[in-house]
Amino acid sequence: MQNSPIGIFDSGVGGLSVLRAIRTQLPNESLLYFADQAHVPYGPRSLEEVRSFSETITEYLLAQGAKLIVVACNTASAAALHDLRKSFPNTPFVGMEPAVKPAAEQTHSGVVGVLATPATFQGALYASVVERFASGVTVLQNTCSGLVKEIERGAVDGEKAKQILESALRPMLGRGLDTVVLGCTHYPFAIPQIEAICGDSVRVIDPAPAVARQVERRLDALSLLNPEPNGNVQLVTSGNITQMKKLAPQLCAHEYPVRGVRWENGKVK
Repeated sequence: MQNSPIGIFDSGVGGLSVLRAIRTQLPNESLLYFADQAHVPYGPRSLEEVRSFSETITEYLLAQGAKLIVVACNTASAAALHDLRKSFPNTPFVGMEPAVKPAAEQTHSGVVGVLATPATFQGALYASVVERFASGVTVLQNTCSGLVKEIERGAVDGEKAKQILESALRPMLGRGLDTVVLGCTHYPFAIPQIEAICGDSVRVIDPAPAVARQVERRLDALSLLNPEPNGNVQLVTSGNITQMKKLAPQLCAHEYPVRGVRWENGKVK
């Protein structure tokens, strides 16, 4: 069980930002990453759809022997994490939560910006985090509509991605923004572009390292940490294998094996 893989899933390549952090934190661990690129992006989809996808992908990862599941997608965490824990009571899960608490603690201007998908903003999890931790702080929101698609295309450096970020961040800067929360796992791949727009005086919070630390804590508590230095990484996509093989090394700075699966009658084959 200790040398079983950690299962990680996202709607696309965004969760590779989390995989990258887990790989750094826990180099002994084998990682099995599922990119549901047949259905990317999850953000505009209904909560019921996202829950259904998440449950089926979890079943697939468990069938592959995963010892812990990381829901490396803010939308899926908001829509499905509660239900996944009920449906799979013997499986440890780690999900994504918008890092509003550290942002509220660290801001000097009292103005925090959150970049996330519509489904994340509409979820009870986000509302609860803001209510609990952001009283007395101005929280500005933007969905950066279209940015996930540009990152999935490998065009995070492109003009369209820059325009999306400019239109999201400029008004926030005008209101005194000094901290940006990345509430979508795709968005850390745009950190250089965000920093170029915002300058050195704005702090950008990437939640991935904190998620990796939580994964380590959970595995340690369950005595499931792998003591052997033999961890490997396998990527699985329900979308275009060629595109995934091309994009993953750009985002992770490593080349990992990629295999394809397909959705058939609501199941992963």
